[in-house]
Amino acid sequence: MNDSIAKDLYLDLLKQCLTRYLYPEKYRVYKPSQSQNVRARLIRTVYRSLYKRLMAPRQLDLVRVVPFDPAKRMVGADWPIEADTMIGLKRLDNLQHCVSDVLERSVPGDLIETGVWRGGASIFMRAILKAYGDTDRTVWVADSFQGLPKPNAEKYPADAGDVHWQYEELKVSFDEVKRNFEKYKLLDEQVRFLVGWFSETLPAAPIKKLAILRLDGDMYESTMDALRALYPKVSIGGYVIVDDYFLPGCRKAIEEFRTENRLTEPIEQIDWGGVFFKKTFPSLKEQGEQLVRSAP
Repeated sequence: MNDSIAKDLYLDLLKQCLTRYLYPEKYRVYKPSQSQNVRARLIRTVYRSLYKRLMAPRQLDLVRVVPFDPAKRMVGADWPIEADTMIGLKRLDNLQHCVSDVLERSVPGDLIETGVWRGGASIFMRAILKAYGDTDRTVWVADSFQGLPKPNAEKYPADAGDVHWQYEELKVSFDEVKRNFEKYKLLDEQVRFLVGWFSETLPAAPIKKLAILRLDGDMYESTMDALRALYPKVSIGGYVIVDDYFLPGCRKAIEEFRTENRLTEPIEQIDWGGVFFKKTFPSLKEQGEQLVRSAP
């Protein structure tokens, strides 16, 4: 067996393990409807109260039996209770394409995911580096590790009414994510963590260049904070991958940032929720910095 076949087999198997496509769960986390009617709001209120007072302290959760739907898991359209990622096989395929491409073209820079949940996509990026024998790049794992922030509607009107901060299942601890890296034997010196809210950690992160910027912050605030801090560090020829483009807040942040910086690279669809684009020229901020550096 040649190295290329072995590499592909390893990465394909890992994708199926990270998504639990190979060993699907029997249960799904019960999620009350997000409908705004009175009955739905009452159900959500009771559910949150029961979860905080009775279930969470005992490490219990409400689940329901649902037949596994491989078509949904393929595109990340279900919410797995045990998988290490919820983005689905198609978005992992895209991630593999983008990372492999920058490695083969020697596009300079590290890899980062902003918003990692259980760490699956970040683990997969580290695996790709290992499969290619790349020992120079770092995978940056950025997350609050305490869920999403409460919406600051006054500063970010696009996030008004966002309920992601209420989901206990989105609060995955730093220790749990580290353990997930360890179980795949991929926690080493090429993995670095940025712990805290993006507005606090990303602007000062010791990252020189990026070849891959993967955004998974769900909200306008989280997406815009990551773009403003990190997009100027993305190398020409690198990729920006957006996991939550279907969410109004995230989509608005992407569109406003692209307009502000006159980015015209085509956005390509991955599946029903994710998109990506290749950076082909500097942003306005980068152009301004270049002018300052070249001034006599």
